[in-house]
Amino acid sequence: MFLSFFPKPKLFFLSFALWALVCVLGWYLAIQDLGSTLSLASLFGLHFPEALTPDADAAAKAAFASAQEFAVDVWLYQYMLVCYAIFIGAWVAYGGQKWAKWSVIGSGLIVFITWFQVQVSVMINEWYGSFYDLIQKALSAPNSITLTQFYSQLSTFAIIALVAITVSVLNNFFVSHYVFRWRTAMNDYYTSKWQQVRQIEGASQRIQEDTMRFANIVESLGVRFLDSIMTLLAFLPVLWGLSSYVTTLPFIGEVPQALVFVAILWAIIGTTLLAVAGIRLPGLEFKNQRVEAAYRKELVYGEDFEDRAEPAKLVELFANVRKNYFRLYFNYLYFNVVRYGYLQAGVLVPLIALGPSIVAGAFTLGIMQRISNAFGQVESSFQFLVNSWTTIVELLSIHKRLKAFEAAINDQPLPTVDQEFLTKQDD
Repeated sequence: MFLSFFPKPKLFFLSFALWALVCVLGWYLAIQDLGSTLSLASLFGLHFPEALTPDADAAAKAAFASAQEFAVDVWLYQYMLVCYAIFIGAWVAYGGQKWAKWSVIGSGLIVFITWFQVQVSVMINEWYGSFYDLIQKALSAPNSITLTQFYSQLSTFAIIALVAITVSVLNNFFVSHYVFRWRTAMNDYYTSKWQQVRQIEGASQRIQEDTMRFANIVESLGVRFLDSIMTLLAFLPVLWGLSSYVTTLPFIGEVPQALVFVAILWAIIGTTLLAVAGIRLPGLEFKNQRVEAAYRKELVYGEDFEDRAEPAKLVELFANVRKNYFRLYFNYLYFNVVRYGYLQAGVLVPLIALGPSIVAGAFTLGIMQRISNAFGQVESSFQFLVNSWTTIVELLSIHKRLKAFEAAINDQPLPTVDQEFLTKQDD
């Protein structure tokens, strides 16, 4: 599944995680402060601003902060480019694998684009604050703002949104090609081992359909997981800073960094509830694919052989399909009660947490919008397992089916369910 596409997959993913950790820590501990010395942006006239004098007015401080933030962002892109070049260059040279250009360079590009999209979300979150503060000013003091100011804010959002849409469309196009290359790599690998895997139940379906679904789901989950991690890295500091406006929680009282505390606590509750409610689903999904494959296989044999696909046999096989589907429906019934109940209750959680601060007038409408959006981003990141549980269940069932191929190719014992099938076939 992974060996066919990625060079030395275990080492590749481990080295990626470690290298990413080193790069992130390096940025915050040392590299961030070296921009004024090492940044190449100065060659294009983009300099770090000169330090302010102690008597600088508010306008000068605001201009300094804006220029400093832009210069740091440019320096960050240069730093990331170097980090990517080192990692990708090393693996393309060291991996020596047929699909390395797609798996290594493509994975790096997907990670970067995911990070960029998160940065766009941070920009939109900042826009919420200035826009809704402008709205509050206009509503509280009529004619205190001009129509030009109002439309200027909307045009700023339109530009950010246009960039986000363009990047998202191009990323989806690239990812589609990336996933198909992964499927091609698995297909080529398994078909080259056909004589070793052909006796496994549903072998043709596992190669044709399961490889496609596996690549699609792993890519989708992988991108969402990366997005969750990067969103946490981007928005947790934002929510941490905004927590200064919320010092008291209802029923609890004063809590340091209250918003972060609520987001983490609520995510833990949801993940625990969903894990308990959905613990049986992976096994049922796997059995569902087996009974569907057995029924489909008998129908295919019936097209070529008169003694196959007899009505009594088809009734028996379809009864197994019906029985497993009814079990799935029942398990998804209480799973969805827990899931949708939790997600709907989550809409009220930030409002309940902000209740005392809203009543006390502790912040403006713009700050409230920034808090709500940042809280939602952090909460959604912590709820990766909650939002992805049904997809993870499907992935686990496909993984179990493809593991039988891995076992046959490596001369290892087949999984228990496949051994049972072969035993019944021999009988």
